[in-house]
Amino acid sequence: MWLDEKFSLKYPIIQGGMARVATGNFAAAISNAGGLGLIGSGGMTCDMLKEAIHEAKSQTDKIFGVNLMLMNPEADKQAQLVIDEGIKVVTTGAGNPGKYMKAFKEAGIIVMPVVPSVALAKRMERSGADAVIAEGCESGGHIGELTTMTLLPQVKAAVDIPVIAAGGIASGKQALAALALGADGFQVGTMLLVAKETPIHENYKQAVLKAHDTSTIVTGRIHGTPVRILKNKMAKAYLEKEKAGASLMELEKFTLGGLRRAVVEGDIETGSLMAGQVAGQLDHEAPVAKIFADFFQQFHDEQKRLAEMQL
Repeated sequence: MWLDEKFSLKYPIIQGGMARVATGNFAAAISNAGGLGLIGSGGMTCDMLKEAIHEAKSQTDKIFGVNLMLMNPEADKQAQLVIDEGIKVVTTGAGNPGKYMKAFKEAGIIVMPVVPSVALAKRMERSGADAVIAEGCESGGHIGELTTMTLLPQVKAAVDIPVIAAGGIASGKQALAALALGADGFQVGTMLLVAKETPIHENYKQAVLKAHDTSTIVTGRIHGTPVRILKNKMAKAYLEKEKAGASLMELEKFTLGGLRRAVVEGDIETGSLMAGQVAGQLDHEAPVAKIFADFFQQFHDEQKRLAEMQL
């Protein structure tokens, strides 16, 4: 596939740039296991990102990238930092990377923005993106409105650059379905929350492992800022405030520090436990290398089974 061929990976898979989860050590672990690890700049200062990049460099000699959250107040400095540090792949979210594109291209950086719609995918192609990551609303964290099954084929038909599938992928069978819809690779996040190497509090990890099919909920839809998280007291209170007419500023203040409380403190009641709908599929912890090996073994087994079917 395009993704593994382009970056000389063992597997055509990218780790999502999950804020506070995608550390330098974790990105290195993903790359060492055969995928494309990413450092998530969300919630990081420029100095913190620099430290994470150096951390990853000390842990792997394989390629890894940086996910730039373009709403970060230090996004301009961080964009320059990835150039100065010799990073060769950047994914972006929460904005348009157009103003950085010329400098990225001159530095030989492959740019893959995350897109929730055909319109944005086409705009990213025009701005010079090398590929786009079509992320469906099944995913955890900030989401759009279209499902992966509807978004992916429409984006694939609309652009001439590679399209990476994201959202609702945590098994080889789901990856094979995405391949049938036109995927040139896969991005995963939620399934990696239960990896042994994932730097999240054990309470958070156990909450994901105990999740079932209806354990996630979307907050923020009224104000146009939808986020998928696991249901808990905070989510319930947020929705009540949202329906009662609370302003966006009030709601943002209410959730301030929620992701840190979940990831670092293990607060599963008032923390923001970002996770996708596939959380209900996850029932055991394993090293990243085994997660990837099992994922693609199932992918190939299912591919063979389908090829042998009499249709």
